[in-house]
Amino acid sequence: MIIGIKIVILPKIFKMKRICFVVDSIFSIGGVQRVTAVIAKGLAKDYEVTIVTFDNPISKDISLYGLDEADIKYRFFSYPRIRFFKKWFCKLYSGIYLKLQPQGKWWSDLYARSSFPSELRNALATELQKGQYVTIIGVHAPLAARLATLKPMLQNTRLIGWLHNSFEALFENTSYYIGAERKRHYLYQFRILNQTIVLCQDDANKFHQYDHAFMPTVIYNPLTLQPGNLSTGNTKKFLTIGRFTPLHKGIDLLIEAFHLFTQKNEEWNLDIVGEGAEENYYRTLINKYHLEDKITIHPFTNNIQDYYSNAQVYVLSSRWEGMPLVLVEAMSHGLPVVASDLPICKEVLGNFGLYFKNGNIQELAQKLENATMIDWQKKSDEALSIANKFNTEKIITQWKELLEK
Repeated sequence: MIIGIKIVILPKIFKMKRICFVVDSIFSIGGVQRVTAVIAKGLAKDYEVTIVTFDNPISKDISLYGLDEADIKYRFFSYPRIRFFKKWFCKLYSGIYLKLQPQGKWWSDLYARSSFPSELRNALATELQKGQYVTIIGVHAPLAARLATLKPMLQNTRLIGWLHNSFEALFENTSYYIGAERKRHYLYQFRILNQTIVLCQDDANKFHQYDHAFMPTVIYNPLTLQPGNLSTGNTKKFLTIGRFTPLHKGIDLLIEAFHLFTQKNEEWNLDIVGEGAEENYYRTLINKYHLEDKITIHPFTNNIQDYYSNAQVYVLSSRWEGMPLVLVEAMSHGLPVVASDLPICKEVLGNFGLYFKNGNIQELAQKLENATMIDWQKKSDEALSIANKFNTEKIITQWKELLEK
């Protein structure tokens, strides 16, 4: 008797699991876009990954951030129009909520629906239902909160919020993002999600202190670029990199401090790499102090490694940060770092950083001078050791562990 044996080759178990990232934009320049791309590429080796983006399809460039190196699907989504009366009514309640700030989850849920009307909720939910995803990740706090309102329509899907700004940046009274009046609302919504990811332990602790029933998961952002040549440490150049958004990166503080520094140290220069709304203001400051031959503003480039390689010291003068990838990038090129005394900076750098009090121009100028007198080679070796902790493969492993729980 001949017995037929049917051999079935099963796919890798991870490949059966569909993962979706919902992002405002993936085809534009920015730190969040770059990190999302790196994590999505890493997970695409073992999962079916889709990115739902609000980008215009015309902007699609999968060579950006090396997205062409991975098998990732893209879905382009835009919200429908809302009827005028409905839009007016929703704005009225939202305004009352923000003015009175009533306590209680019921009020928060009502505000969630007024600020995200049913036409918009249904449209996004319909788009996400099509993918039959096992896990959907809302990138940034606003999208994470909106994802929470969709949970009744996505009951068999694990919903994760991935926050990219610090607790202070999101919820301080002067917040450029959300503001203190929405703090309780956002906490209620984050608790609806299956998981919320923050970028450092300090933020996790602050969320937990504010709401003892809520404890996010901490996953650091990885080093997202292939380092270039190590710095030689003899160029007498400071370097800072970042988008020129209002106040955020504190580049105005750095220009002021560098002006004080150059009064004793004329041979040093400062390279600023970035683009954005505040560029004219920075140029005005540079002209005011006659530093045109000392400070150079460069546009963003795909060869950003060259700037790290040609610098001697990196400076992060930010007023707030979520997870400043530039610190890891700088250290991966062997650069010592002068940084604001933000909790995330201290968490990433430890005793390695040369810290100044956030916003203090005179103290920043002094730290710039201190950086010229350090044992540079010793600091450079220490920088490389710290940067290794943010290896992409290590961070991807943490993501997989989270997804498989």
